[in-house]
Amino acid sequence: MPSAPTAPTAVVRAVADALGAVAVLLRRGAIELRQPLELVRTARDATTLGPVVTTLAHATRGALSTVALIDDRGPITFEQLDQASNRLAHGLAAQGVTTDTVLGALCRDHRGFVLALLAAGKLGARIVLLGTDLAGARLRTVLDRERIDLLLVDAEFVDRFDEHPRAVPIILTRAGETNRRGLPTIHGIAAWRSALPLPAPEDPGGIVVLTSGTTGTPKGVQRGRVSPLQAAQFLDRVPLPTAGTIVLAAPLFHGTGLSQLILGWALGNTVVVLPGRFDARRTVAAVADHRADALILTPGMLGQIVDLGRAIRAEYPTATPAVILSAGASLTPDLSSRTARLFGDVLYNLYASTEVAVASVATPEDLRAAPGTVGCPPVGCRVAVYDRNRRRITTPGVVGTVFVSSGLTVAGHTDGTGPEVVDGMHSSGDLGHVDAEGRLFIDGRVAGGDRP
Repeated sequence: MPSAPTAPTAVVRAVADALGAVAVLLRRGAIELRQPLELVRTARDATTLGPVVTTLAHATRGALSTVALIDDRGPITFEQLDQASNRLAHGLAAQGVTTDTVLGALCRDHRGFVLALLAAGKLGARIVLLGTDLAGARLRTVLDRERIDLLLVDAEFVDRFDEHPRAVPIILTRAGETNRRGLPTIHGIAAWRSALPLPAPEDPGGIVVLTSGTTGTPKGVQRGRVSPLQAAQFLDRVPLPTAGTIVLAAPLFHGTGLSQLILGWALGNTVVVLPGRFDARRTVAAVADHRADALILTPGMLGQIVDLGRAIRAEYPTATPAVILSAGASLTPDLSSRTARLFGDVLYNLYASTEVAVASVATPEDLRAAPGTVGCPPVGCRVAVYDRNRRRITTPGVVGTVFVSSGLTVAGHTDGTGPEVVDGMHSSGDLGHVDAEGRLFIDGRVAGGDRP
């Protein structure tokens, strides 16, 4: 069995990765060396507040009046979002929420969901993001396994919890929803509360993101402390805008949506979210109306947009994003080519998983040269393919199990299980191969593997 890297090798890699990450963040405008105090403060915040609150705090200090989020209720600035989440955090604290509390969120994408994330971070409480398709026995299993104490839920999902033998308190997250049961709302418990910040927790409570659970009940992956330098893994090969606008169609409960909300704010962007179920025409209209610089979505969503054909471009001529980032599932060569014909060379294909986070990114140039590829690993990431005997495959085109190493890789799931580890790298659960140019291709799933 291959061994983990030696300590000196690991140190050299860590230093090289850190220097490379700084270079990327400088190039993308995510950090400013002329503001050393802000760099120190952001790094300090990350150790106690977690990534979402840290990014909001950084953005608020730099651009109070900039619009942070646009949803169906309109725009809200970074300052307003900060103050509203302070009020909600005070309100939740009055409800008994502490650092020992585990919150569960089952929401569509809207400011109530974002406020729940922020308030949990400010209280140091763990929050579990429940997918909108989670129901029945799988939902009950997750509630018990994660030991969820309090639910923050959209009204449309309340009935799903009726069959659970353990009564978990519910707070509704959207204003104006029908409230047949007279449940408390986040707006009600936050009303008249102080907008002043709370004392910072000693440690981040953590955000638990669930795998999709294609082979059974979704597993939980918790992320707590995250170095601000890890943003370079996304930005190295994806030129997200700075002080622009991003339409986020990928759901916030998924790692892609959550990570791009954080990155978007880190770069001073306005993030547009679309409540309700995905609608291709409405998404293109949002890109056009907001003259969005980037669109973040899944391949399934992208396919629905491309299926609308050239007529949709004629109907919405200002829908011209400079970046379309696809992630969360396999991107077929045909969809890649059709997207290029409709929108030009703007498509980026991100290969990642809940456990290993970023693994590789295919740029438009990669996709043009090798349709179907997931590209190459960005700074700070390493990808290798191993055979059944866990010997590294170096011959192009030979299929094996994909293993990944990055600063965002987690050691295991919240149920105590974890991915296989070889040479300090974690199995992604996928089968793949590398071509002669070093580009990675995904060929399928390891038998019994769960789709991240």
